[in-house]
Amino acid sequence: MPELPEVEVTRLSFADQISKARIKAASLGKPLRWPLGCATESLTGRTVTGVRRRGKYLLLDLQPQGLLLMHLGMSGSVMFDRHLPPPGKHDHFDLVTTHGTLRLHDPRRFGAVVYSTRQDDEPAHKLLSGLGVEPLGPDFEPAAFHRALKGKAAAIKQVLLAGQVVVGVGNIYACEALFMAGIRPTTRAHKISRARAHRLHAAIVEVLARAVAQGGSTLRDFSNAMGQAGHFQLTAQVYDRAGLPCKQCGAPIRRIVQQQRSTYYCPACQRP
Repeated sequence: MPELPEVEVTRLSFADQISKARIKAASLGKPLRWPLGCATESLTGRTVTGVRRRGKYLLLDLQPQGLLLMHLGMSGSVMFDRHLPPPGKHDHFDLVTTHGTLRLHDPRRFGAVVYSTRQDDEPAHKLLSGLGVEPLGPDFEPAAFHRALKGKAAAIKQVLLAGQVVVGVGNIYACEALFMAGIRPTTRAHKISRARAHRLHAAIVEVLARAVAQGGSTLRDFSNAMGQAGHFQLTAQVYDRAGLPCKQCGAPIRRIVQQQRSTYYCPACQRP
């Protein structure tokens, strides 16, 4: 599943190119998770003034009014090019602009493209209002992070994935950040001390920033809007390394399942 780094990498790969482009046409393929919320022809003539990100949503700001929210779902990716071939059976949304065509490709159709008049109106408000703080933004503060963990009795790995305390720390990055901080994934969030919470805060920021710099993770078929794969998975310390020696201490990496997601950790380096 594309997580925050992959979505940010995608945004960076086409945001400058589509900025100030005028929409010439829009078209839909098979139905996605939610309806678009407007007639495709109503988008014609508007200008894309910029591309932002909130959590795992891409936000395309339009003028004179409007906002397109794009979510990559489980297997989606975005392509942007002046010369894309005709849409295939897994291409479900095309935004044709004067600078090129933005296309959502999604074999499993869990992705979405949704129109909202403003970010504080529905449906944008409903989709975005429950998201936690941005881990790569100035509002992600160690003390506030620790206070938020004190109110959560679930295992820390599950709290990170839930996205209410901090948004976008997906499975691979939660495993890696917890390893860097030396915290066992099954440790109850409210039992984590201030010092350990601060270490985890720093690890989350470092892991996500490094993932963005390395183009995200391509575990199956992720690529950015220019078709480039990510390389973070090649430097993973614990993720998908069950049975292999820990790069830090040599102990075998263990795999457990938490809420139907694989968790990888070092039993020697990560303490409860």
